[in-house]
Amino acid sequence: MTGRQVPPGPIGAHDRAPGATPGQPLPAATVARLPGYLHALDAVRGAGAALVTSERLAQAAGVTPAQLRKDLSFLGSYGRRGVGYDVDHLAGRIAAVLGVATTRAVVVVGVGHLGHALATYGGFAERGFTLAGLVDADPAVIGTRVGGLVVEPPAALMALVMRTGATIGVVATPAQAAQDAADALVASGVTGILTFAPRTLRVPPHVEVRAVDVASELQILAFHASRHA
Repeated sequence: MTGRQVPPGPIGAHDRAPGATPGQPLPAATVARLPGYLHALDAVRGAGAALVTSERLAQAAGVTPAQLRKDLSFLGSYGRRGVGYDVDHLAGRIAAVLGVATTRAVVVVGVGHLGHALATYGGFAERGFTLAGLVDADPAVIGTRVGGLVVEPPAALMALVMRTGATIGVVATPAQAAQDAADALVASGVTGILTFAPRTLRVPPHVEVRAVDVASELQILAFHASRHA
């Protein structure tokens, strides 16, 4: 994922990571860590700091300084020896690469307990997203207002996506309805899907799917807990 490019900051030999070439494709593992860096930068900025060392930023993000410097070098961002990183510049750089330098519209399909919680969650805006619409197939839910949005029927999904410019869809339906929801989102022009349904979704190659399976994650934690016990 790449967004509008921002010129890199001053280059310092101390923070250059060996083998990293600016402009090369970002490794998936690096992309997965970028939101954590952005969150850490927001916390640092909230504390009033204009500059941050790689050691402090790495600690805030839960990685090693070497890993942080290597990841940021893929973006062409390097700290200066004895100074560190410019917080605003680096945050803008990461936001641009993630594609959240401008607000992204999101549509949620499925307004059950989970969908309702997502609709009333207040943290989307501070991460670069706006909840643009809600869709559900239940006649008892259609037309109700949740989180300031009116729930629309599946037949209105394409018009909703076109009207709001949404590029990301969230599947919060039961497992048996998840594939139909994904198909409808793809047909509407959405290119990114976050699914909470415990099943594999089939989508075209140009559509990216991220799955959040809470039960599976709990099972993995249970495995590790039993080993420690």
